[in-house]
Amino acid sequence: MSPDIPLNINIKEPRWDQSTFIGRANHFFTVTDPRNILLSNEQLENARNIVHNYRKGIVAPGLTEDELWRAKYVYDSAFHPDTGEKMILIGRMSAQVPMNMTITGCMMTFYRTTPAVVFWQWINQSFNAIVNYTNRSGDAPITVSQLGTAYVSATTGAVATALGLNALTKHVSPLIGRFVPFAALAAANCINIPLMRQRELKYGIPITDENGNRLGESAKAARQAITQVVVSRILMAAPGMAIPPFIMNTLEKKAFLKRFPWMSAPIQVGIVGICLVFATPLCCALFPQKSSMYLTRLEPELQAKIQKFYPELELVYFNKGL
Repeated sequence: MSPDIPLNINIKEPRWDQSTFIGRANHFFTVTDPRNILLSNEQLENARNIVHNYRKGIVAPGLTEDELWRAKYVYDSAFHPDTGEKMILIGRMSAQVPMNMTITGCMMTFYRTTPAVVFWQWINQSFNAIVNYTNRSGDAPITVSQLGTAYVSATTGAVATALGLNALTKHVSPLIGRFVPFAALAAANCINIPLMRQRELKYGIPITDENGNRLGESAKAARQAITQVVVSRILMAAPGMAIPPFIMNTLEKKAFLKRFPWMSAPIQVGIVGICLVFATPLCCALFPQKSSMYLTRLEPELQAKIQKFYPELELVYFNKGL
Protein backbone atom coordinates (compact mmCIF):
# COMPACT_ATOMS: atom_id res chain seq x y z
CA MET A 1 0.00 0.00 0.00
CA SER A 2 1.48 3.40 -1.01
CA PRO A 3 1.84 6.15 1.63
CA ASP A 4 -0.64 9.05 1.73
CA ILE A 5 2.13 11.60 1.23
CA PRO A 6 5.26 11.50 -0.97
CA LEU A 7 8.57 10.46 0.55
CA ASN A 8 10.60 13.25 -1.09
CA ILE A 9 9.49 16.18 1.09
CA ASN A 10 12.64 17.89 2.38
CA ILE A 11 11.85 18.34 6.08
CA LYS A 12 15.47 19.28 6.79
CA GLU A 13 14.67 22.70 5.33
CA PRO A 14 11.95 25.19 6.38
CA ARG A 15 8.52 24.84 4.81
CA TRP A 16 8.49 28.36 3.40
CA ASP A 17 10.72 30.08 0.82
CA GLN A 18 13.63 31.55 2.81
CA SER A 19 14.68 33.93 0.04
CA THR A 20 11.73 36.22 0.89
CA PHE A 21 11.04 38.13 4.10
CA ILE A 22 7.46 36.78 4.24
CA GLY A 23 8.72 33.20 3.94
CA ARG A 24 11.29 33.74 6.70
CA ALA A 25 8.67 35.46 8.91
CA ASN A 26 6.26 32.51 8.52
CA HIS A 27 9.07 30.15 9.48
CA PHE A 28 10.04 32.06 12.62
CA PHE A 29 6.44 32.66 13.72
CA THR A 30 6.20 28.85 13.81
CA VAL A 31 9.61 28.31 15.44
CA THR A 32 8.99 30.85 18.24
CA ASP A 33 5.35 29.84 18.90
CA PRO A 34 5.10 29.98 22.75
CA ARG A 35 2.41 27.26 22.74
CA ASN A 36 5.13 24.69 22.00
CA ILE A 37 6.48 24.92 25.57
CA LEU A 38 3.12 23.58 26.81
CA LEU A 39 3.46 20.33 24.87
CA SER A 40 3.78 17.16 26.94
CA ASN A 41 6.70 14.73 26.72
CA GLU A 42 4.36 12.27 25.01
CA GLN A 43 3.55 14.80 22.28
CA LEU A 44 7.23 15.62 21.81
CA GLU A 45 8.18 11.95 21.54
CA ASN A 46 5.36 11.37 19.06
CA ALA A 47 6.65 14.22 16.88
CA ARG A 48 10.19 12.81 17.08
CA ASN A 49 8.98 9.37 16.00
CA ILE A 50 7.07 10.82 13.03
CA VAL A 51 10.15 12.76 11.86
CA HIS A 52 12.62 9.90 12.37
CA ASN A 53 10.32 7.37 10.68
CA TYR A 54 9.70 9.68 7.72
CA ARG A 55 13.46 10.08 7.21
CA LYS A 56 13.67 6.27 7.07
CA GLY A 57 10.84 6.11 4.51
CA ILE A 58 8.20 4.98 7.01
CA VAL A 59 4.90 6.89 6.93
CA ALA A 60 2.12 6.26 9.45
CA PRO A 61 -1.25 5.46 7.81
CA GLY A 62 -3.40 8.57 7.38
CA LEU A 63 -0.54 11.03 8.04
CA THR A 64 -1.09 14.25 6.06
CA GLU A 65 1.55 16.68 4.79
CA ASP A 66 0.35 19.36 7.22
CA GLU A 67 0.70 16.91 10.12
CA LEU A 68 4.21 16.02 8.95
CA TRP A 69 5.25 19.67 8.88
CA ARG A 70 3.65 20.26 12.28
CA ALA A 71 5.62 17.30 13.70
CA LYS A 72 8.82 18.65 12.11
CA TYR A 73 8.40 22.06 13.79
CA VAL A 74 7.44 20.52 17.15
CA TYR A 75 10.53 18.29 16.91
CA ASP A 76 12.77 21.24 15.96
CA SER A 77 11.39 23.29 18.86
CA ALA A 78 12.45 20.79 21.52
CA PHE A 79 15.39 18.73 20.21
CA HIS A 80 18.90 19.96 19.39
CA PRO A 81 19.52 19.81 15.61
CA ASP A 82 23.09 18.44 15.96
CA THR A 83 22.97 16.21 19.03
CA GLY A 84 19.30 15.19 18.98
CA GLU A 85 19.11 15.75 22.75
CA LYS A 86 16.04 17.34 24.32
CA MET A 87 16.87 20.98 25.06
CA ILE A 88 16.44 22.77 28.39
CA LEU A 89 12.88 24.14 28.46
CA ILE A 90 13.72 27.83 29.02
CA GLY A 91 16.51 27.66 26.44
CA ARG A 92 14.20 26.72 23.56
CA MET A 93 13.17 29.27 20.93
CA SER A 94 9.52 28.76 21.91
CA ALA A 95 10.36 30.05 25.41
CA GLN A 96 11.85 33.31 24.12
CA VAL A 97 8.64 35.37 24.25
CA PRO A 98 7.34 34.34 27.72
CA MET A 99 10.81 34.49 29.30
CA ASN A 100 11.85 37.77 27.69
CA MET A 101 8.52 39.48 28.37
CA THR A 102 8.83 38.64 32.07
CA ILE A 103 12.48 39.64 32.42
CA THR A 104 12.23 42.74 30.22
CA GLY A 105 9.03 43.91 31.92
CA CYS A 106 10.69 43.62 35.33
CA MET A 107 13.90 45.31 34.10
CA MET A 108 11.81 48.26 32.96
CA THR A 109 9.71 48.40 36.12
CA PHE A 110 12.50 48.04 38.69
CA TYR A 111 15.25 50.24 37.27
CA ARG A 112 15.48 53.08 39.78
CA THR A 113 17.63 51.50 42.51
CA THR A 114 21.11 50.00 42.25
CA PRO A 115 20.19 46.59 43.79
CA ALA A 116 17.23 46.25 41.39
CA VAL A 117 19.39 47.13 38.36
CA VAL A 118 22.11 44.66 39.34
CA PHE A 119 19.60 41.87 40.08
CA TRP A 120 17.56 42.12 36.87
CA GLN A 121 20.57 42.62 34.61
CA TRP A 122 22.10 39.52 36.22
CA ILE A 123 18.86 37.56 35.67
CA ASN A 124 18.75 38.68 32.03
CA GLN A 125 22.36 37.70 31.29
CA SER A 126 21.91 34.38 33.13
CA PHE A 127 18.95 33.65 30.86
CA ASN A 128 21.00 34.64 27.79
CA ALA A 129 23.78 32.27 28.88
CA ILE A 130 21.26 29.40 29.17
CA VAL A 131 19.89 30.18 25.70
CA ASN A 132 23.38 30.35 24.18
CA TYR A 133 24.42 27.09 25.83
CA THR A 134 21.19 25.30 24.87
CA ASN A 135 21.50 26.36 21.23
CA ARG A 136 25.26 25.82 20.97
CA SER A 137 26.59 24.37 17.74
CA GLY A 138 27.37 20.66 17.69
CA ASP A 139 30.24 21.29 15.23
CA ALA A 140 31.82 24.13 17.18
CA PRO A 141 30.63 23.70 20.78
CA ILE A 142 30.89 26.50 23.32
CA THR A 143 33.44 25.69 26.01
CA VAL A 144 32.75 26.37 29.69
CA SER A 145 35.53 28.97 29.59
CA GLN A 146 33.97 30.82 26.63
CA LEU A 147 30.52 30.68 28.21
CA GLY A 148 31.85 31.99 31.52
CA THR A 149 33.85 34.81 29.91
CA ALA A 150 30.88 35.97 27.82
CA TYR A 151 28.53 35.69 30.81
CA VAL A 152 30.71 37.71 33.19
CA SER A 153 31.65 40.31 30.55
CA ALA A 154 28.07 40.85 29.33
CA THR A 155 26.71 41.08 32.88
CA THR A 156 29.42 43.55 33.88
CA GLY A 157 28.86 45.61 30.72
CA ALA A 158 25.09 45.70 31.17
CA VAL A 159 25.25 46.63 34.86
CA ALA A 160 27.92 49.30 34.28
CA THR A 161 25.92 50.83 31.40
CA ALA A 162 22.67 50.82 33.41
CA LEU A 163 24.21 52.30 36.56
CA GLY A 164 26.18 54.89 34.59
CA LEU A 165 23.14 56.04 32.63
CA ASN A 166 20.98 56.01 35.76
CA ALA A 167 23.43 58.45 37.35
CA LEU A 168 23.39 60.67 34.25
CA THR A 169 19.57 60.73 33.98
CA LYS A 170 18.78 61.61 37.60
CA HIS A 171 18.21 65.24 36.73
CA VAL A 172 16.31 64.79 33.46
CA SER A 173 12.78 63.71 32.54
CA PRO A 174 11.66 60.38 34.13
CA LEU A 175 10.67 59.26 30.64
CA ILE A 176 14.31 59.31 29.51
CA GLY A 177 15.28 57.22 32.55
CA ARG A 178 12.91 54.49 31.39
CA PHE A 179 15.13 53.90 28.34
CA VAL A 180 18.18 53.01 30.47
CA PRO A 181 17.41 49.23 30.48
CA PHE A 182 17.29 49.22 26.66
CA ALA A 183 20.71 50.91 26.44
CA ALA A 184 22.10 48.35 28.91
CA LEU A 185 20.64 45.46 26.93
CA ALA A 186 22.07 46.80 23.66
CA ALA A 187 25.51 47.16 25.26
CA ALA A 188 25.33 43.62 26.65
CA ASN A 189 24.42 42.16 23.24
CA CYS A 190 27.38 43.94 21.65
CA ILE A 191 29.64 42.25 24.23
CA ASN A 192 27.97 38.86 24.70
CA ILE A 193 27.44 37.65 21.14
CA PRO A 194 30.96 38.36 19.77
CA LEU A 195 32.53 36.79 22.89
CA MET A 196 30.28 33.74 22.62
CA ARG A 197 31.31 33.32 18.99
CA GLN A 198 34.97 34.32 19.37
CA ARG A 199 36.13 31.01 17.90
CA GLU A 200 34.34 31.91 14.66
CA LEU A 201 35.96 35.35 14.60
CA LYS A 202 39.37 33.73 14.99
CA TYR A 203 39.07 30.72 12.69
CA GLY A 204 36.16 31.68 10.44
CA ILE A 205 32.84 30.04 9.57
CA PRO A 206 32.18 27.63 6.69
CA ILE A 207 31.33 29.26 3.37
CA THR A 208 29.73 27.45 0.44
CA ASP A 209 28.58 28.00 -3.10
CA GLU A 210 24.88 28.20 -4.00
CA ASN A 211 24.62 24.39 -4.05
CA GLY A 212 26.11 23.93 -0.60
CA ASN A 213 29.59 22.83 -1.70
CA ARG A 214 32.03 23.86 1.04
CA LEU A 215 34.70 26.32 -0.15
CA GLY A 216 36.58 27.07 3.06
CA GLU A 217 36.30 29.12 6.27
CA SER A 218 36.19 32.91 6.45
CA ALA A 219 36.60 35.22 9.44
CA LYS A 220 35.18 38.10 7.37
CA ALA A 221 32.01 36.10 6.78
CA ALA A 222 31.90 35.48 10.55
CA ARG A 223 32.10 39.23 11.22
CA GLN A 224 29.20 39.87 8.85
CA ALA A 225 27.17 37.03 10.38
CA ILE A 226 27.75 38.23 13.95
CA THR A 227 26.93 41.84 13.01
CA GLN A 228 23.61 40.70 11.53
CA VAL A 229 22.78 38.73 14.69
CA VAL A 230 23.65 41.67 16.99
CA VAL A 231 21.48 44.04 14.92
CA SER A 232 18.60 41.53 14.92
CA ARG A 233 18.82 40.99 18.70
CA ILE A 234 18.84 44.74 19.45
CA LEU A 235 15.95 45.47 17.07
CA MET A 236 14.08 42.48 18.50
CA ALA A 237 14.16 44.12 21.92
CA ALA A 238 13.50 47.66 20.66
CA PRO A 239 9.66 47.65 20.36
CA GLY A 240 9.20 45.99 23.76
CA MET A 241 11.58 48.47 25.38
CA ALA A 242 10.75 51.64 23.40
CA ILE A 243 6.93 51.56 23.30
CA PRO A 244 6.07 50.67 26.96
CA PRO A 245 7.90 53.69 28.49
CA PHE A 246 5.54 56.11 26.72
CA ILE A 247 2.47 54.10 27.73
CA MET A 248 3.58 53.58 31.33
CA ASN A 249 4.62 57.21 31.74
CA THR A 250 1.04 58.18 30.87
CA LEU A 251 -0.65 55.42 32.89
CA GLU A 252 1.29 56.19 36.07
CA LYS A 253 -0.25 59.67 36.10
CA LYS A 254 -3.75 58.17 36.10
CA ALA A 255 -5.80 57.44 39.21
CA PHE A 256 -5.84 53.66 38.60
CA LEU A 257 -2.09 53.08 39.02
CA LYS A 258 -1.89 55.61 41.84
CA ARG A 259 -4.50 53.52 43.63
CA PHE A 260 -3.00 50.14 42.63
CA PRO A 261 0.75 50.76 42.12
CA TRP A 262 1.45 46.99 42.33
CA MET A 263 -0.28 46.62 38.93
CA SER A 264 2.58 48.48 37.21
CA ALA A 265 4.77 45.38 36.75
CA PRO A 266 2.01 43.05 35.38
CA ILE A 267 0.80 45.74 32.96
CA GLN A 268 4.34 46.42 31.74
CA VAL A 269 5.07 42.69 31.32
CA GLY A 270 1.84 42.33 29.28
CA ILE A 271 2.68 45.26 26.99
CA VAL A 272 6.21 43.93 26.44
CA GLY A 273 4.76 40.49 25.67
CA ILE A 274 2.45 41.84 22.98
CA CYS A 275 5.41 43.60 21.36
CA LEU A 276 7.68 40.53 21.54
CA VAL A 277 5.12 38.15 20.01
CA PHE A 278 5.60 40.06 16.75
CA ALA A 279 9.10 41.53 17.14
CA THR A 280 10.84 38.20 17.89
CA PRO A 281 9.93 36.35 14.65
CA LEU A 282 9.99 39.45 12.45
CA CYS A 283 13.48 40.48 13.57
CA CYS A 284 14.78 36.91 13.30
CA ALA A 285 13.57 37.11 9.69
CA LEU A 286 15.37 40.37 8.84
CA PHE A 287 18.39 38.57 7.36
CA PRO A 288 18.32 35.20 5.54
CA GLN A 289 19.61 32.31 7.64
CA LYS A 290 21.66 31.40 4.57
CA SER A 291 23.30 34.80 4.04
CA SER A 292 25.59 35.78 1.21
CA MET A 293 28.49 38.09 0.45
CA TYR A 294 30.58 38.91 -2.61
CA LEU A 295 33.64 36.77 -3.17
CA THR A 296 35.73 39.96 -3.46
CA ARG A 297 35.02 40.75 0.22
CA LEU A 298 36.70 37.58 1.48
CA GLU A 299 40.31 37.28 2.63
CA PRO A 300 42.70 37.64 -0.37
CA GLU A 301 44.25 34.19 0.05
CA LEU A 302 40.80 32.57 0.27
CA GLN A 303 39.65 34.50 -2.81
CA ALA A 304 42.63 33.22 -4.78
CA LYS A 305 42.03 29.64 -3.65
CA ILE A 306 38.35 29.74 -4.67
CA GLN A 307 38.91 31.54 -7.98
CA LYS A 308 41.42 28.88 -8.97
CA PHE A 309 38.64 26.27 -9.02
CA TYR A 310 35.57 28.48 -9.56
CA PRO A 311 36.69 31.38 -11.79
CA GLU A 312 33.13 32.61 -12.48
CA LEU A 313 31.85 32.50 -8.90
CA GLU A 314 30.64 35.88 -7.56
CA LEU A 315 28.67 35.10 -4.38
CA VAL A 316 29.43 32.82 -1.43
CA TYR A 317 27.00 31.72 1.28
CA PHE A 318 27.15 31.09 5.03
CA ASN A 319 24.84 30.32 7.98
CA LYS A 320 24.57 33.48 10.08
CA GLY A 321 23.30 31.74 13.23
CA LEU A 322 20.68 33.22 15.55
